[in-house]
Amino acid sequence: MHLLRPQVVGWALLYGLVAACTHNALPADREPLAVGEHQRVLNGVRLYYRVAGTDGPEWQAPVLFLHGGPGYNSYSFARLMGPRLEKSRRMVYLDQRGCGRSERPWDDSYSLDVQLADLEALRRELGLERWVLLGHSLGATLALEYAARYPEHVAGVVYVSGLSDSSASFASWKKALERQHPGRLAITELPGETSDYRQVMRALRGLDAQAFFNRLQFHDAVYQQQQQAVDEESGLRNTGELSRAMFTTELPTYRFAAAERVRTPVLVIGGRHDESIGVETLVALSRAVGLWDGSA
Repeated sequence: MHLLRPQVVGWALLYGLVAACTHNALPADREPLAVGEHQRVLNGVRLYYRVAGTDGPEWQAPVLFLHGGPGYNSYSFARLMGPRLEKSRRMVYLDQRGCGRSERPWDDSYSLDVQLADLEALRRELGLERWVLLGHSLGATLALEYAARYPEHVAGVVYVSGLSDSSASFASWKKALERQHPGRLAITELPGETSDYRQVMRALRGLDAQAFFNRLQFHDAVYQQQQQAVDEESGLRNTGELSRAMFTTELPTYRFAAAERVRTPVLVIGGRHDESIGVETLVALSRAVGLWDGSA
């Protein structure tokens, strides 16, 4: 599945949240975040990250960007949206384990717990007391789970079209598939099958699955073409390893269930035409974390 591309709508609000979040000053004996590319062995795997942007006042928390995919990379966001945020923020762009320029783990370990441990190891490596997490797609899921597990280290979360209730999102896939390929689900259905995810993936066999997911994510083909051009420019590709690992284990039944442990502002952003996650799912998450005011 291709990376979900965030819409431009909402970035002004994102900037406001990011600018408002703070963290404690670094100890005097620690160097500030160094601009440039870095590779560090953290939690047993060599991770790539790049630091860019303005080094603001000590009270201003750096921002960690977490990409989606699953299995994509941080290049396209840094290329397309990074320059806007870097004018006033110190940004950290991480390629998650097995993604982009980071190492593929020798033991194929890609669980949510392991990925959250990667983030905590990176925070300690950077010497940060708190940071803002800006996540997209699976990256948004990681950001929210991290905020629930390590609330004392999170100054804010920007959650862009993340997976919080897999059953609701996969139900959205079924509706889209029936609209795009009427009757396809019925002729491929197996008796007793209750998983919407497995039903959709079975129905997509023999079809152009990438075209199906592209239509869920790109309402305007211009944005898809722009994304493809940046992907070609990067020279990076999604190996599918992380995606296969997660969709055969945790993601088909995943549901975020720790809203009461999130103690930081969360800005939830979703595209009006996003059918990959589903707008209703994002609204439900907004209510769960206590920021939904009931307006349209």
